Amino acid sequence: MSHERSIRATIPRPHTDRISPAVNIASLRQKLPHFVALTRLDRPIGIYLLLWPMLWALWFAAKGVPNLTVLFIMVLGTVLTRSAGCAINDYADRDFDGQVERTRNRPLATGALSARDALLATAVLMLLAFILVLFTNPLTISLSFVAVLLSVVYPFAKRYTHWPQLVLGAAFGFAVPMAFAAQTNSLPPLAWILYLCAILWSVAYDTLYAIADREDDLKIGIKSTAVLFGRYELLFVGIVQMLVLALLTVAGWQNGRGGIYFAGLIVSLGFIVYQLWLARERDPIRCTQAFLNNHWLGMTVFIALVLDLAITP
Repeated sequence: MSHERSIRATIPRPHTDRISPAVNIASLRQKLPHFVALTRLDRPIGIYLLLWPMLWALWFAAKGVPNLTVLFIMVLGTVLTRSAGCAINDYADRDFDGQVERTRNRPLATGALSARDALLATAVLMLLAFILVLFTNPLTISLSFVAVLLSVVYPFAKRYTHWPQLVLGAAFGFAVPMAFAAQTNSLPPLAWILYLCAILWSVAYDTLYAIADREDDLKIGIKSTAVLFGRYELLFVGIVQMLVLALLTVAGWQNGRGGIYFAGLIVSLGFIVYQLWLARERDPIRCTQAFLNNHWLGMTVFIALVLDLAITP
């Protein structure tokens, strides 16, 4: 028996290699550019389009002088939730993105990141955003749960309805009532007017965006307002954009805004006309340019509101 034990002792035992922290860090560094692409931090247009309605709401709610802590929380929260929304969107579309020209190089479509990576990124970003919200008030905290639900539902909506843009608008625009809640601890009618405005604006600009993908979407069975309205999609966009301006006009009138604010809305009308002109041939590149132009529309409204409130609080 002792002889057998001595023989077994001389046989090398297999050992399990443990991944050192240095290897983990190196792997993370390799994946970092792909996580940036996953969360679209290299393409901030989505952040801007969430940010402008939130800032409209915050300046209206604060009558031009927002609480700086609330401003910081809402801006950083917008960046985090938008990034998380992009990650969960790519997770939901991982089996489709490779079939669409515009999205075939996304990290999950190429295999640079796994589905688990996308879910982990979503969870971490949402957790960070929730931690920020904890520094506000109970009303804002309760609204954050609705915001998370809408963000998670949106990526899957395009499989079941031609109105995923409406779900996107509800998710993107939910920063509006949250801004009012964080600033004033209330949800006055003006908050819901601006929320509806944000929803409709998202429907309009995302329809322009969807035109660029329409041919691919038709092939793989993805639904959108661009598919639903066909050759009347630009008429639909124009009508919705005019409703956005009408709601902004009502918001300004109810809040006693002056000439600078309404002049900003007139300039915004010019951007709408320009977008429809750009998209008139339904060329995907031009439609994408029209979509991107909404950043300037949103910024114009915000600058006009800030200046108007500074002169006539």
